Amino acid sequence: MEAGERTEDVFNISRLYLYIDDKAILKNISVKIPNNSVFGIMGPSGSGKSTLLKVLNRLIEIYDSKIKVDGKVLYFGKDIFQIDAIKLRKEVGMVFQQPNPFPHLSIYDNIAYPLKSHGIKDKREIKKIVEESLRKVGLWKEVHDRLNSPASQLSGGQQQRLTIARALALKPKVLLMDEPTSMIDVVSSQDIENLIKELKKEMTIVLVSHNPQQAARVTDYVAFLYNGELVECGSSDEIFTSPKNELTKKYVIGRIG
Repeated sequence: MEAGERTEDVFNISRLYLYIDDKAILKNISVKIPNNSVFGIMGPSGSGKSTLLKVLNRLIEIYDSKIKVDGKVLYFGKDIFQIDAIKLRKEVGMVFQQPNPFPHLSIYDNIAYPLKSHGIKDKREIKKIVEESLRKVGLWKEVHDRLNSPASQLSGGQQQRLTIARALALKPKVLLMDEPTSMIDVVSSQDIENLIKELKKEMTIVLVSHNPQQAARVTDYVAFLYNGELVECGSSDEIFTSPKNELTKKYVIGRIG
Protein backbone atom coordinates (compact mmCIF):
# COMPACT_ATOMS: atom_id res chain seq x y z
CA MET A 1 0.00 0.00 0.00
CA GLU A 2 2.38 2.65 -1.21
CA ALA A 3 1.26 6.28 -1.31
CA GLY A 4 1.13 6.29 -5.10
CA GLU A 5 -1.62 3.67 -5.13
CA ARG A 6 -4.33 6.06 -3.90
CA THR A 7 -5.09 9.73 -3.66
CA GLU A 8 -5.39 10.33 0.08
CA ASP A 9 -5.11 8.57 3.41
CA VAL A 10 -7.77 9.15 6.03
CA PHE A 11 -5.51 7.92 8.83
CA ASN A 12 -1.75 7.70 8.91
CA ILE A 13 -0.64 5.81 12.01
CA SER A 14 3.07 5.87 12.76
CA ARG A 15 4.97 4.00 15.50
CA LEU A 16 1.92 3.87 17.74
CA TYR A 17 2.31 2.46 21.24
CA LEU A 18 -0.55 2.39 23.73
CA TYR A 19 -0.18 1.53 27.39
CA ILE A 20 -2.99 0.89 29.87
CA ASP A 21 -1.79 0.87 33.49
CA ASP A 22 1.78 0.66 32.12
CA LYS A 23 0.98 -2.51 30.15
CA ALA A 24 1.68 -2.27 26.41
CA ILE A 25 -1.53 -3.09 24.54
CA LEU A 26 -0.41 -1.81 21.12
CA LYS A 27 3.23 -2.01 20.10
CA ASN A 28 4.83 -0.06 17.26
CA ILE A 29 1.81 0.03 14.93
CA SER A 30 2.37 1.81 11.61
CA VAL A 31 -0.38 1.67 9.00
CA LYS A 32 -2.18 3.88 6.50
CA ILE A 33 -5.95 3.73 5.96
CA PRO A 34 -7.02 4.86 2.46
CA ASN A 35 -10.03 7.05 1.75
CA ASN A 36 -13.30 5.51 0.49
CA SER A 37 -12.26 1.97 1.30
CA VAL A 38 -13.22 -0.78 3.70
CA PHE A 39 -10.19 -1.36 5.89
CA GLY A 40 -10.28 -4.48 8.03
CA ILE A 41 -8.51 -5.10 11.32
CA MET A 42 -8.41 -8.80 12.18
CA GLY A 43 -6.71 -11.02 14.70
CA PRO A 44 -7.46 -13.36 17.60
CA SER A 45 -9.03 -12.19 20.85
CA GLY A 46 -6.70 -10.00 22.87
CA SER A 47 -4.68 -8.87 19.86
CA GLY A 48 -5.55 -5.18 20.30
CA LYS A 49 -8.07 -4.82 17.45
CA SER A 50 -10.78 -2.95 19.36
CA THR A 51 -8.21 -0.87 21.21
CA LEU A 52 -6.73 0.34 17.94
CA LEU A 53 -10.21 1.15 16.65
CA LYS A 54 -11.01 3.23 19.73
CA VAL A 55 -7.80 5.21 19.33
CA LEU A 56 -9.02 6.49 15.96
CA ASN A 57 -11.83 8.59 17.47
CA ARG A 58 -10.17 8.94 20.88
CA LEU A 59 -12.90 6.91 22.55
CA ILE A 60 -10.08 5.13 24.37
CA GLU A 61 -9.74 8.25 26.53
CA ILE A 62 -13.03 7.68 28.35
CA TYR A 63 -11.62 4.66 30.18
CA ASP A 64 -10.77 5.09 33.85
CA SER A 65 -7.50 3.23 33.50
CA LYS A 66 -4.28 5.16 33.16
CA ILE A 67 -3.59 5.50 29.45
CA LYS A 68 -0.42 6.60 27.72
CA VAL A 69 -0.06 6.98 23.96
CA ASP A 70 3.21 7.35 22.06
CA GLY A 71 3.56 7.82 18.33
CA LYS A 72 1.49 9.70 15.77
CA VAL A 73 -2.05 9.29 14.50
CA LEU A 74 -2.90 11.73 11.71
CA TYR A 75 -6.46 12.25 10.46
CA PHE A 76 -6.37 13.84 7.01
CA GLY A 77 -2.92 15.07 7.96
CA LYS A 78 -3.88 16.50 11.35
CA ASP A 79 -2.82 15.12 14.73
CA ILE A 80 -5.98 13.62 16.24
CA PHE A 81 -4.84 14.63 19.73
CA GLN A 82 -4.89 18.27 18.61
CA ILE A 83 -8.47 18.00 17.31
CA ASP A 84 -11.46 18.64 19.58
CA ALA A 85 -12.65 15.18 20.61
CA ILE A 86 -16.36 15.98 20.11
CA LYS A 87 -15.71 17.30 16.59
CA LEU A 88 -13.56 14.24 15.82
CA ARG A 89 -16.24 11.80 17.00
CA LYS A 90 -18.87 13.55 14.88
CA GLU A 91 -16.72 12.94 11.78
CA VAL A 92 -15.52 9.51 12.92
CA GLY A 93 -18.62 7.63 13.99
CA MET A 94 -18.70 4.26 15.73
CA VAL A 95 -20.87 1.15 15.77
CA PHE A 96 -20.29 -1.37 18.53
CA GLN A 97 -20.45 -5.15 18.75
CA GLN A 98 -23.56 -5.14 20.93
CA PRO A 99 -26.48 -3.25 19.34
CA ASN A 100 -26.94 -0.20 21.57
CA PRO A 101 -29.96 1.87 20.62
CA PHE A 102 -31.37 4.16 23.31
CA PRO A 103 -33.93 1.60 24.56
CA HIS A 104 -36.36 4.06 26.15
CA LEU A 105 -36.46 6.34 23.12
CA SER A 106 -38.58 5.77 20.04
CA ILE A 107 -37.11 4.59 16.76
CA TYR A 108 -37.48 8.15 15.44
CA ASP A 109 -35.90 9.80 18.49
CA ASN A 110 -32.93 7.42 18.40
CA ILE A 111 -31.85 9.30 15.29
CA ALA A 112 -33.36 12.71 16.06
CA TYR A 113 -31.77 13.03 19.51
CA PRO A 114 -28.12 13.13 18.38
CA LEU A 115 -29.07 15.52 15.56
CA LYS A 116 -30.63 17.91 18.08
CA SER A 117 -27.64 17.57 20.39
CA HIS A 118 -25.40 18.71 17.52
CA GLY A 119 -27.46 21.85 16.97
CA ILE A 120 -29.96 20.80 14.28
CA LYS A 121 -33.32 22.23 15.36
CA ASP A 122 -35.44 22.42 12.19
CA LYS A 123 -38.08 19.70 12.49
CA ARG A 124 -38.45 19.26 8.72
CA GLU A 125 -34.70 18.81 8.32
CA ILE A 126 -34.61 16.31 11.17
CA LYS A 127 -37.53 14.36 9.68
CA LYS A 128 -35.77 14.27 6.30
CA ILE A 129 -32.47 13.04 7.80
CA VAL A 130 -34.24 10.37 9.87
CA GLU A 131 -35.93 8.97 6.76
CA GLU A 132 -32.74 9.16 4.66
CA SER A 133 -30.73 7.37 7.36
CA LEU A 134 -33.29 4.60 7.78
CA ARG A 135 -33.48 4.13 4.01
CA LYS A 136 -29.69 3.80 3.76
CA VAL A 137 -29.68 0.86 6.17
CA GLY A 138 -32.74 -0.76 4.59
CA LEU A 139 -34.90 -0.21 7.66
CA TRP A 140 -37.41 2.38 6.42
CA LYS A 141 -39.94 -0.05 4.91
CA GLU A 142 -39.83 -2.16 8.06
CA VAL A 143 -40.43 0.64 10.56
CA HIS A 144 -41.95 3.66 8.73
CA ASP A 145 -45.39 2.99 10.24
CA ARG A 146 -44.12 2.60 13.80
CA LEU A 147 -41.48 5.28 14.21
CA ASN A 148 -42.89 6.21 17.62
CA SER A 149 -42.48 2.68 18.99
CA PRO A 150 -39.63 2.04 21.45
CA ALA A 151 -36.40 0.92 19.80
CA SER A 152 -36.29 -1.95 22.29
CA GLN A 153 -39.14 -3.63 20.37
CA LEU A 154 -36.94 -4.16 17.31
CA SER A 155 -35.12 -7.43 16.66
CA GLY A 156 -31.38 -7.62 17.30
CA GLY A 157 -30.53 -7.20 13.63
CA GLN A 158 -32.92 -4.25 13.30
CA GLN A 159 -31.44 -2.64 16.40
CA GLN A 160 -27.96 -2.91 14.91
CA ARG A 161 -29.12 -1.34 11.65
CA LEU A 162 -30.77 1.43 13.70
CA THR A 163 -27.50 2.18 15.49
CA ILE A 164 -25.79 2.37 12.08
CA ALA A 165 -28.52 4.73 10.86
CA ARG A 166 -27.98 6.86 13.97
CA ALA A 167 -24.27 7.11 13.20
CA LEU A 168 -24.93 7.90 9.51
CA ALA A 169 -27.35 10.70 10.39
CA LEU A 170 -24.41 12.88 11.45
CA LYS A 171 -22.83 12.37 8.01
CA PRO A 172 -19.47 11.04 9.22
CA LYS A 173 -16.43 10.85 6.98
CA VAL A 174 -15.39 7.59 8.67
CA LEU A 175 -17.43 4.82 10.27
CA LEU A 176 -15.68 2.57 12.77
CA MET A 177 -17.38 -0.81 13.19
CA ASP A 178 -16.36 -3.12 16.02
CA GLU A 179 -17.49 -6.64 15.08
CA PRO A 180 -20.94 -5.30 14.10
CA THR A 181 -22.39 -8.68 13.05
CA SER A 182 -21.13 -10.96 15.81
CA MET A 183 -24.26 -10.63 17.98
CA ILE A 184 -26.94 -10.90 15.29
CA ASP A 185 -28.46 -13.53 12.99
CA VAL A 186 -27.06 -14.65 9.65
CA VAL A 187 -29.60 -12.82 7.48
CA SER A 188 -29.06 -9.53 9.33
CA SER A 189 -25.30 -10.07 9.07
CA GLN A 190 -25.60 -10.38 5.30
CA ASP A 191 -27.66 -7.18 5.19
CA ILE A 192 -24.94 -5.31 7.08
CA GLU A 193 -22.16 -6.74 4.91
CA ASN A 194 -24.02 -5.51 1.82
CA LEU A 195 -24.51 -2.13 3.49
CA ILE A 196 -20.78 -1.86 4.22
CA LYS A 197 -20.01 -2.37 0.53
CA GLU A 198 -22.45 0.42 -0.40
CA LEU A 199 -21.26 2.87 2.25
CA LYS A 200 -17.66 2.90 1.03
CA LYS A 201 -18.85 4.92 -1.97
CA GLU A 202 -19.31 7.89 0.35
CA MET A 203 -17.08 7.26 3.36
CA THR A 204 -14.30 5.12 4.79
CA ILE A 205 -15.20 2.06 6.86
CA VAL A 206 -12.77 0.64 9.41
CA LEU A 207 -14.03 -2.81 10.36
CA VAL A 208 -12.86 -4.98 13.22
CA SER A 209 -13.82 -8.56 12.49
CA HIS A 210 -13.19 -11.82 14.32
CA ASN A 211 -14.14 -13.65 11.14
CA PRO A 212 -11.47 -13.95 8.40
CA GLN A 213 -14.13 -15.06 5.90
CA GLN A 214 -16.12 -11.90 6.51
CA ALA A 215 -13.01 -9.75 6.19
CA ALA A 216 -12.22 -11.45 2.88
CA ARG A 217 -15.74 -10.75 1.58
CA VAL A 218 -16.07 -7.05 2.40
CA THR A 219 -12.66 -5.41 2.85
CA ASP A 220 -10.31 -3.77 0.36
CA TYR A 221 -7.34 -3.73 2.73
CA VAL A 222 -6.66 -5.62 5.92
CA ALA A 223 -4.25 -5.48 8.84
CA PHE A 224 -3.52 -8.58 10.91
CA LEU A 225 -2.69 -7.96 14.58
CA TYR A 226 -1.27 -10.50 16.98
CA ASN A 227 -0.44 -9.81 20.62
CA GLY A 228 -0.66 -6.06 20.07
CA GLU A 229 1.71 -6.02 17.10
CA LEU A 230 1.10 -5.52 13.40
CA VAL A 231 2.08 -8.76 11.70
CA GLU A 232 1.07 -7.96 8.15
CA CYS A 233 -0.90 -5.36 6.21
CA GLY A 234 -1.87 -5.10 2.57
CA SER A 235 -4.65 -5.47 0.05
CA SER A 236 -7.21 -8.10 0.96
CA ASP A 237 -6.43 -10.03 -2.21
CA GLU A 238 -2.79 -10.31 -1.18
CA ILE A 239 -3.42 -11.15 2.45
CA PHE A 240 -6.02 -13.83 1.77
CA THR A 241 -4.41 -15.47 -1.26
CA SER A 242 -0.68 -15.16 -0.61
CA PRO A 243 0.14 -13.91 2.90
CA LYS A 244 3.84 -13.28 3.46
CA ASN A 245 3.88 -14.16 7.15
CA GLU A 246 3.36 -17.72 8.37
CA LEU A 247 1.33 -16.45 11.35
CA THR A 248 -1.06 -14.64 9.00
CA LYS A 249 -1.43 -17.79 6.91
CA LYS A 250 -2.33 -19.87 9.98
CA TYR A 251 -4.95 -17.31 11.06
CA VAL A 252 -6.52 -17.02 7.61
CA ILE A 253 -6.97 -20.80 7.29
CA GLY A 254 -8.30 -21.08 10.85
CA ARG A 255 -5.39 -22.77 12.60
CA ILE A 256 -5.15 -19.99 15.17
CA GLY A 257 -7.88 -17.67 16.39
